[in-house]
Amino acid sequence: MNILEQVLQTIRKYSMLREGDSVLAGLSGGADSVCLLKILHALREQYNIGLHAVYVDHGLRPDETPAEIEFAGRMAGECRAEFHTEKIDVSSYAKKERLGKQEAARTLRYDVYERLADRLGANKIALGHTADDQTETFFMRLVRGGGRRGLSGIPPVRKIKGKSIIRPLIETTRQEIERFLAETGTNFITDSSNLKNNYTRNKIRHDLIPVLKELNPNLNGTILRTTRILAEEERFFESAVLKGLMRLLREKTDEEAELFLVPLETMDTVLLRRTLRKMIELVRGIRGLDFKHVEDMITLIKKGKPGDRLYLPGGVRAVKKYSTFLITSRPPARIEPCGLDCPGSVAVAATGAVITASVHEKNPGRGADGGRSAILDAEKTGLSLTVRGRKNGDYFHPSGPGGGKKLQDFFVDEKVPRDERDGIPIVASGDEIVWVAGMRADERFIAGPDTKRFLVLTIRGK
Repeated sequence: MNILEQVLQTIRKYSMLREGDSVLAGLSGGADSVCLLKILHALREQYNIGLHAVYVDHGLRPDETPAEIEFAGRMAGECRAEFHTEKIDVSSYAKKERLGKQEAARTLRYDVYERLADRLGANKIALGHTADDQTETFFMRLVRGGGRRGLSGIPPVRKIKGKSIIRPLIETTRQEIERFLAETGTNFITDSSNLKNNYTRNKIRHDLIPVLKELNPNLNGTILRTTRILAEEERFFESAVLKGLMRLLREKTDEEAELFLVPLETMDTVLLRRTLRKMIELVRGIRGLDFKHVEDMITLIKKGKPGDRLYLPGGVRAVKKYSTFLITSRPPARIEPCGLDCPGSVAVAATGAVITASVHEKNPGRGADGGRSAILDAEKTGLSLTVRGRKNGDYFHPSGPGGGKKLQDFFVDEKVPRDERDGIPIVASGDEIVWVAGMRADERFIAGPDTKRFLVLTIRGK
């Protein structure tokens, strides 16, 4: 079987191409991408495809890039593919996001593919990953501690935003590709960075794989079969987990997800781990959490108390409530100052709470404990108050023993989670706090035997 027949078999097996597709091919000028473009060109009439090629300049090898662009453009012309070049700043992005250069390059490169495909109306993005790349990826993820999903390797087809990334060479070895190029007299460029051992993939390619091939000459075939089995099993588990997750979800937005807690607490850890990972995948604002974060969440679910929480990277918080488990990237509520004229009421937009003030000539009696309601001396507070969030340096005298203290220390003593503190309404008279709404009144303003007019403050809602 020649290489064209072999690749065509792969294309059919995974339904990579259909009549009339518009294909954008990644073209670096290396052997794999050149082989891919030539084969797509050879299949052009059979599938009636439109063909584009893009060279992505990573900004890492300025001395070599111009020659590579010229070569890639010439190769695209020979294959009657419309040629495009795009430039990305890998170094700056890697520094900003604290990523390795390889990971940063991959992220930006895929962004280019997606944007350019949108602009061109291409519904397929073809990349030159080979069976050797599959083998190297398998061992990279194994060394780093990948699970079943990671060890499933590079998918032959992957859907993204209404398009498909296809890899027609995924079952073809690099040796077969180079033999094909030699037989057809086709030149290609060797990326100098692929010859160095300063990247994990290169170390695996140059040092580990040759040793393993001494033990198993058909290593690529073995890994292809293994990744295919793992991918099939992963799809089965993913489907089962997704169905279960839909029953567990109380609420989901792009920023957060809330799950019913009781099933989670008794769920087998293996299933719980998959459920949490799928939830993270589905919620845009909490993507990027890794295995350790999932394990920490499992510990919180199974051993934590209601109100316990985790502070995770990217401003993500996981909170164990009484009946639900919340993962959110929504910024904590921050209250903007607003006036409260007494009598009257004000809605606290950030939290949905409503604070109501009423004025009485006689003590309205019991029912005000300083928490949800407080009875204060109207002559001491005045009738023009402010509802605001906390400020640096806030100080008050909470009712009860202990005297005056910083508001920050009060919150710590009351075990108020730090991400909830900016959402607690503070009622102030001038610069003085008269009531930490829903928690405690300032004893200096609490109504006493000599009070002539009584101010009753009440909070409803959150």
